Amino acid sequence: MGAEDVPNESLWGKSRGLDPQLPPYPLVRHLLDAAAKALHLWDEYLSANQRCSIAAGLGVGDDEAAARAAVGLCAGLHDVGKLSGFQFCSRHGRAHLDPVFRADAGTMTADRMGHDVAGLKAAEAALAALGFDTEDEYGAAARIAEIIGGHHGRFHRPDDTGGDDPFLGTGVWERQRVAHVRAVHCLLGAPAEPESFAAPAAVLVTGVVILADWLVSQADYLRRRQQSLEASLEEHFVRSCADAAGLLAEAGLTPVELSRRGFSEAYGIAGEPNPLQRSVMKELPSGVGRGGRGGILLVTAAPGDGKSEAALEAERVVSAAFGTRGLAFLLPTMATSDQMYGRVAGALRRQAGDGAGLTLVHSMAWLNDAYSDDDLAAGTPVVTCDGDERAVGRERAEADMRPQQWLRGAKRPLLAQFTVGTVDQALMAVLPVRHNALRLLALSNKTFIVDEAHAYDPYMQVLLARLLNWLGAYGVPVVLLSATLPASVSDRLIKEYLRGAGHRTDRLAQLSFPAPYPGWLYVDAAAAPGAGGPRATAISQEAKTAQAVVRNMALRVQVEPVTHGPTRRAARRRLAVIECLLAPVVEGQGGVALVVCNTVADAQETYQALRARVDDRSHQDGGDVQLLHARFPGEVRERRTASVTGGLGRTGPRPVRRIVVATQVVEQSLDLDADLVISDLAPLALLLQRAGRCWRHENWWARRARADGPSRPAWAREPVLVVLDPLAGGGSVPRHWGEVYTEHLLAATSAAVAALDGRTVAVPGEVQALVESVHGTAAEPVDWEALDARGRMAWSAHRGKELAERGQAGLVVIPRAQQVGGLHALHSLPGEEDEWETATRLGAESVRLLCVYLHPDGRTTLDLDGQEPLPAAGPGDAVTAAAVRAVMRRTVPVRGTWFSGEDRERLAPPAAWGQHPLLSEVLVLCQPVVAGVPQPVAVSGKRLYLDEDLGLVRQ
Repeated sequence: MGAEDVPNESLWGKSRGLDPQLPPYPLVRHLLDAAAKALHLWDEYLSANQRCSIAAGLGVGDDEAAARAAVGLCAGLHDVGKLSGFQFCSRHGRAHLDPVFRADAGTMTADRMGHDVAGLKAAEAALAALGFDTEDEYGAAARIAEIIGGHHGRFHRPDDTGGDDPFLGTGVWERQRVAHVRAVHCLLGAPAEPESFAAPAAVLVTGVVILADWLVSQADYLRRRQQSLEASLEEHFVRSCADAAGLLAEAGLTPVELSRRGFSEAYGIAGEPNPLQRSVMKELPSGVGRGGRGGILLVTAAPGDGKSEAALEAERVVSAAFGTRGLAFLLPTMATSDQMYGRVAGALRRQAGDGAGLTLVHSMAWLNDAYSDDDLAAGTPVVTCDGDERAVGRERAEADMRPQQWLRGAKRPLLAQFTVGTVDQALMAVLPVRHNALRLLALSNKTFIVDEAHAYDPYMQVLLARLLNWLGAYGVPVVLLSATLPASVSDRLIKEYLRGAGHRTDRLAQLSFPAPYPGWLYVDAAAAPGAGGPRATAISQEAKTAQAVVRNMALRVQVEPVTHGPTRRAARRRLAVIECLLAPVVEGQGGVALVVCNTVADAQETYQALRARVDDRSHQDGGDVQLLHARFPGEVRERRTASVTGGLGRTGPRPVRRIVVATQVVEQSLDLDADLVISDLAPLALLLQRAGRCWRHENWWARRARADGPSRPAWAREPVLVVLDPLAGGGSVPRHWGEVYTEHLLAATSAAVAALDGRTVAVPGEVQALVESVHGTAAEPVDWEALDARGRMAWSAHRGKELAERGQAGLVVIPRAQQVGGLHALHSLPGEEDEWETATRLGAESVRLLCVYLHPDGRTTLDLDGQEPLPAAGPGDAVTAAAVRAVMRRTVPVRGTWFSGEDRERLAPPAAWGQHPLLSEVLVLCQPVVAGVPQPVAVSGKRLYLDEDLGLVRQ
């Protein structure tokens, strides 16, 4: 064997950030590090369902050892594209190359390409030297090439890479590529070529390769290895295998086995589980059986019925059956995610899960108090590249939004064993964004729980259905929770999951999966051929009845016609009606009332009017009237949410008198109990959600001790939902509501609640039928002849909007798992497709607005008192993590449509923030301070200012 037939260690893999006094880190050793790490990930990180999916996709059946070796090979070849003109992109690396390689610098650097693309182009020829079949378009060699090409997060179309390219070099370069491939292949035990390589399996393997590469590319680790290289590659590989466990543990990704506790101890809840929760614990295991190809569970119950705990109990059952190693608990908003994070953290702590990786995952999660300033520090950098794939004009994005955001200390995003966050973070797995393969890897090794499954518009429902399709393909157990999910939507989601699991579409079309309410339905994905379709198991009738009895509530519905704005009917003005309804709270024995408004402006106006009449003290001064909406700075909203929910939960202490004025932020997952709920007209499903805050804990208190503080006042003889209906009596939708809800849904709800006016609704008995009457198949087809011209226009607009949203989602979402041929289909749109460039919510373009104060002496500060200067960075310096937190915690999320291009230029952040991925996107509203009072700022014909008591005001 000649010198050219063994890997030349002057060919380097890592240079930047390492000891400049030593030669760069040899490429072949980095490849072996990645292979060793991938093998360890297979053993310790991947779940049973993931290993089974990969083995099946490779056509090796139950031979997981063969699948393990194939995964190691893919990781061991990921950087083979660096045996190219890449070698000349670093001055230090080029200087240490043997002369035979340096001689080709001129011919190999005329054109540039990323080494991921170079690997895609060169891999098949190198694999052919091992005897791999390179003729099959989707054979193992082609798939491995695609994985190599996708290890930087984006798959490339093989046809677009061309044929021979000077960048790859010839002769000695070709021989070195073969030598490197042979060395890795040999040290892995010369694994045989897989018989097949299905696309879904290849996507999972790509995620493993990316994670393995990142873990072994941490600068601290590379410097340690660089300083004491083993004498032989065999010895090096042995040490790499030995180091793998430590790297996983240091990253906080080593799975932890929980010491499962009883229900009360696990969740810190006094008493026994309710019938719904008990049924999940006792009856679900027989439905799940011994596991197989996954399954989907739908839990339906009224708000406040303990669906979250039921889901956590279900996770115990399905994780034991399918071998998943944790959970992802996804919710619709950041506020609900923050609250659920605390509940899950408590459950883990009570079950000896202190060492488990638990992360809060949403765009502003790092601002939560769960993360300290130390956690926000950069930590050890990850040497992802040496600049070869950095696109022109994208230096900031490449430099700052890469793996180091994923691999900091003990904090993990979706890769962690336990994750709580917004559903958006999961939906990005099925959008054509970079690293969507890594997201699919992260989601598919844990039980997937979606709370408030009814809370998503048609656009998001399409994305959720597509994600369920991929999770079905991977045998991931799924739990959907909802209080008001139409049967047509739940049926569609279940069928998408089953389609992903391999069930035929034509057969599924003949089936339906009605879910009991309240209760649960479990559909097993592993139906045997000829079994008549998937096997479904539901809550027993006994348990369902028991849950209905325990939760039974007669909710009285009262409809109040109202007008917005000036009117001759003063008694019907919205604020006058609200004040009249609240008279027992204000003038009588007190009590707790919740007023839910459809817009922030209405909430601010309502709060001001009630505060003027009831209690002149502000919210922060402990006044009886409180205000909660989404346009407060993050730190203020966090405090307000805690203060609102703190006294109105199960344990209290309940206040003597409190009126909470809020927006839609209280609809979902916030645990609070009111004696009376007053709500603006909203779609019926949302009204029921809002009504779920009325007497929320009454039945629980009846069985146990009441909350500390006063009991319900005498005037609160029954739970009452008051609907303020501007459409009653021939009115119209207030213009300032805009497109918050479609006119058709509001009109349909108005008609429905008019029929309920003055009577009681049985909760949970009538809930599902009411939802179906407005949102489900019972509402269609529409009686066209019965509609007037306005009604027809409203229905057409509503239906058109729904179809447009579904169509838009269909254009951007990746294909179903079974429909993927080439992996480039996961990145079908042009461009880089970074995560912040693709929306998970249609029309949800928002910006972060920072309201600062410009003082007469020219100083700009974060606070009105002038004590906290606006953070800045000196030349070449980075803004500190503490400063970033101080800024971002004070930002307010607002609609991007508020600002014109000229406004954005005028409100641009300081130049020193330009290189920071978050600060550079902030808009800064400088409010002049005159006589100690901040003044409004004109923006696109409106006036904006931050009021300490009202939040951000737009007039």
